[in-house]
Amino acid sequence: MAFRPIRLPLPLAGLLALAVAMGIGRFAFTPVLPMMQADLGLSLAQGSWLASANYLGYLLGALLVTHLSWSPATLLRFGLWLVVLMTAAMGLDSHWLGWLAWRLLAGVASAWVLIGTSALCIARLNATGQTERSGVVFAGVGCGITFAGLACMGLTLAGTAASQAWLWLAAAALGGLLGASMLWRTTDAAPSAAPAPPASGSGGPAAPAGKPSTSETPASSPAETATGPHAATPLHWGLILCYGVYGFGYILPATFLPAQARLLIPDPWLFSLAWPVFGLAGAVSTVMASRLTRRYTRPQIWAGAQVVMAVGVLLPAVWHALPAILLAACCVGSTFMVITMVGLQEAQAAVGQAGAKRQMAAMTASFALGQLIGPIFFSLTHAWFGASLEFALVLGTLGLLAGAIPILRLRSPAASPRES
Repeated sequence: MAFRPIRLPLPLAGLLALAVAMGIGRFAFTPVLPMMQADLGLSLAQGSWLASANYLGYLLGALLVTHLSWSPATLLRFGLWLVVLMTAAMGLDSHWLGWLAWRLLAGVASAWVLIGTSALCIARLNATGQTERSGVVFAGVGCGITFAGLACMGLTLAGTAASQAWLWLAAAALGGLLGASMLWRTTDAAPSAAPAPPASGSGGPAAPAGKPSTSETPASSPAETATGPHAATPLHWGLILCYGVYGFGYILPATFLPAQARLLIPDPWLFSLAWPVFGLAGAVSTVMASRLTRRYTRPQIWAGAQVVMAVGVLLPAVWHALPAILLAACCVGSTFMVITMVGLQEAQAAVGQAGAKRQMAAMTASFALGQLIGPIFFSLTHAWFGASLEFALVLGTLGLLAGAIPILRLRSPAASPRES
């Protein structure tokens, strides 16, 4: 009997795709890191290099997308399968060099899934006047982080080895892949001539969030138009640079938050809470932020979120207590996916649907470069000068605050909020 995909609403299928790619493929390493330190004697510096390998893969994956002619659906399908395989490989291998390779390839896959899911889902939701439901799609990252954090907490308390934890996460990733498979299996089945909803003053559909979606493009075209000759579409370099600063500012607390908590609180129940809190805040925030677009522009939401993130990054540097860790998890967790969501929506609005995949890939590459610098910077300064993590957190805070200023000056066809 032929396999039939699980029929889920588009936002939920997108949620599952991002939960697998980002919550497991990218960020599951964070709650597994303390387990690997305890079981395998992995040092903090070695953990930094493993994290950097994943970030390098994320950068390479984004750069590859700018040269590949694959449709968003193809990126999504190959990326999800690669995440499952690389997660399982982490549990089957016991060599540090092997882990470096698997984390790098998982980073490549995660970039493909994020770009493919974003390009496909944002275009389809815009075309059907459901822009606000993008918040559900991007909540997948927070849901995946929360799941991975809680799963690792339970596995730690059960005495499960780190290698077995990776295999359990791979099994969960496979289940998420099956649920998300309708995204590429129904690409060709979408109505090819469905007109977009009536346009608003800015040239897009009168969607709840009021952002345009190139009304002349049919709902089925994301996978098709993104593979066309869009190289002539100019890149929006302001978006690209701002997104890179954001990547550098958030990555250190995002990577080492549970390890920081473990230094302060020896109780595994308590220090393991940091990562699920981070993920839960991320899941809730995107749904809430999608409603803020009724009143504020996306650059305003982005800049405000970056200021809140800066406060969260600074907290553990000046307040060495568990409440500071949890507040930091809330501040950073509640903003990092909001910035991703509005940033990628702004990419589509700024360059149009034909160039959206390329613009999203360039922004993702800039983000990856910024977050790649973060762990490497910490590893080198820690090894050479004995610099503490607090120094890097203060530097990240200053970068985030400085980067919020030019964000407010961004201009796009959707720069004005929708009138109520």
